[in-house]
Amino acid sequence: MDLDRFDRQLLNLVQADSAQTAEQLAEHVGLSPSAIQRRLKRLREQGVIARDAAIVDPRAIGRPTFFVVSLEIERERPELLAQLREWLTKRAEVQQAFYVTGETDFVIIVTARDTEAFDAMMSQLVQENPNVRRFTTNVVLNLLKQGLTIPVPLDDT
Repeated sequence: MDLDRFDRQLLNLVQADSAQTAEQLAEHVGLSPSAIQRRLKRLREQGVIARDAAIVDPRAIGRPTFFVVSLEIERERPELLAQLREWLTKRAEVQQAFYVTGETDFVIIVTARDTEAFDAMMSQLVQENPNVRRFTTNVVLNLLKQGLTIPVPLDDT
């Protein structure tokens, strides 16, 4: 999809704060509020904006602990990979999941109430996915940055 400078500006602005009104966005971009609404609608319909979400402070809801987990699998058979991918995507505790190159096969970011809840989830993962050979866990000591913002350059280079 071709994105012009206005689209790119809008994408940066709504990633920073999607609750801004069309009027507020129009002031920054230099278009009318109705033009902003049409562009946002088009960006959503074409899948450029996949969804709008709120970033919640994990401490405020009792989920202050994060874990970075590397998973190694036994075999890369398509049906076993599909089963693990489905399991990971269905778990609310799994914030992000990456299928990666290197010594491990997957890297996942998990949030949990505490280490006991994390341990229970990982026991279930291994029990329900026998293709998982091993996993290593890093406990996050301090959350320095949280977000999913993708930098959008204002020109197409």
